[in-house]
Amino acid sequence: MNQKVKKILQCGFPTFGVLTALIEQLVLPDNALHPVPQRHYYNYLLIILLGITVVLWGISLFVTEFKERLSQKGAFFFGSGILVAVLNLLTAKLALLPVIFFPSFDNILAVFLEQTPLLLKCIGFSFRLLILGVFWGTLAGFITGVFLGFSKKVYYWINPYIKLIGPIPATAWIPLVLTTFPTPLGASIFIIALSVWFPVQLMTSSGIQNTSKVYFEVGRTLGAGTFFQIFRIAVPAALPNIFQGVFNGICAAFIALMTAEMFGAKYGIGWYISYQKAMMMYSGVYAGLIMIAVFCTVIITLLFQIRKKVLGWQKGTVRW
Repeated sequence: MNQKVKKILQCGFPTFGVLTALIEQLVLPDNALHPVPQRHYYNYLLIILLGITVVLWGISLFVTEFKERLSQKGAFFFGSGILVAVLNLLTAKLALLPVIFFPSFDNILAVFLEQTPLLLKCIGFSFRLLILGVFWGTLAGFITGVFLGFSKKVYYWINPYIKLIGPIPATAWIPLVLTTFPTPLGASIFIIALSVWFPVQLMTSSGIQNTSKVYFEVGRTLGAGTFFQIFRIAVPAALPNIFQGVFNGICAAFIALMTAEMFGAKYGIGWYISYQKAMMMYSGVYAGLIMIAVFCTVIITLLFQIRKKVLGWQKGTVRW
């Protein structure tokens, strides 16, 4: 088999993976233990994905650059299709896993299409909490990190307390915070901000402290004041560390967000998962987990795009 034919087949792997899952779904009947869905949403999804992969395969025949990228990812997408087919076999087709805890794909997809207004409301609520918490946590962490990294006196007096309080998980403060703040919304924002604050201040202060002292000496020699040294020398040099702190803070914020919403919140993804679990509706639980995965992936991807723009000289050093 020559290299050209091999590339073409590799580009067709995503199609083969989806086709395998579709054939299994159409040929094998669902087990009677699973609730019968009103509509076969999983069939529709596979047909749509099959059409998309066929179109992409066709494009790869004419666009060389796209062919290279698709051929590299083809085996992974084929493996993903086989994995989905195996999961479908273990759940919907054979019911080898407990039905109540492992619903069929049809029932999970039905949650997205039949509860769309509620899910959108939960996503909006969680997004508002996350944005507010991350904003205040990043701001507080940045300011604290600048003071700790630039001032030896502040570092001497404040850093021991941060070492004591910072490593405590933000979620451990929930019982105290709920009794301190007048509303669950304010308490949730504080918990998220607290989870972001520590990694941001830690990486910001470390980045500034690791900046070469020569830069500051040259700045002082040329008459640079404190403000100039901080925001034109220290902060730009520490930006890679600051972004790393923000990424770590975002991951911690999602954990705090899901936990905070399970205590007193009226809406939100975390509240939705908790509610569905209490009602023993595990199809809704899986739908909530999928929303979290997509939500987190989108946020982190956007941050990496911002990082790529700001730190173009570090392109390729950290990948997502």
